[in-house]
Amino acid sequence: MSQIDLSQLTQLHYINKKLVSGYHISEQDNLAWQELDQQRDQYELLFTALGHTLVHDARGFYYFAMDEGTANMGKISRAIALFIYTLIEHYANAGKDPMRALFDGEVDLELCQELVLHNKVLFDQLEIFSGTDLRKDVLIRMVRLGLCKEKDHAFRLLAPIHRYLDALLEVNSDALESAEEL
Repeated sequence: MSQIDLSQLTQLHYINKKLVSGYHISEQDNLAWQELDQQRDQYELLFTALGHTLVHDARGFYYFAMDEGTANMGKISRAIALFIYTLIEHYANAGKDPMRALFDGEVDLELCQELVLHNKVLFDQLEIFSGTDLRKDVLIRMVRLGLCKEKDHAFRLLAPIHRYLDALLEVNSDALESAEEL
C-alpha cells in the first residue's frame, strides 16, 4: 500500500467535513476542488482506509458514494428529483432547451411559486405547499449539498445535478421498457 503524505492534503479537514455531510465538491469550490483534482490518488487511498468511497464524476464534481436508504434522505431526494423534473417541464413548456436552461437559468421565489402551483398535487404529497416552502425545504438543502448556489435570492444549479438527471433518465427508461412489455 502506498504511503499517504498528509502534509500535502492541506484541505483535508474541509474536504472530509463537506463530503461526509453529503456535499458535492465542484469547480466552484476552488481550493478544495483543485486539491482533490491534484491529489486524487492520495485522497482515494485515505478515504478508502476510512471506509468511504470517493467518486469523481467526469462532469466536474466529487462526492462520497453513500447508502441512501434512510427515510429522511429518501424524502429529500424525492423532493429534489420532483423539483428538477418540474423545472425541466417548465423550461420545455416555455420553448427553451431544458438542459441548457437548467444550468444557465436562475430559480427565484416567483419561479418556485409557479412550479408549486402548476404541480400542486405532486408537491402536496411531499408537504411542499408554496414557493417559500420549496425554497426553504428543497433549494436551501440543495445549497448545503453542493447541488446549487444562491446569489441575490436566486439559485443557480451546479454540475452535481447530473446525478439526479441520470436517475430521472433511468426511471424514464425503465418506465418506457415496462410500457413496451405490455
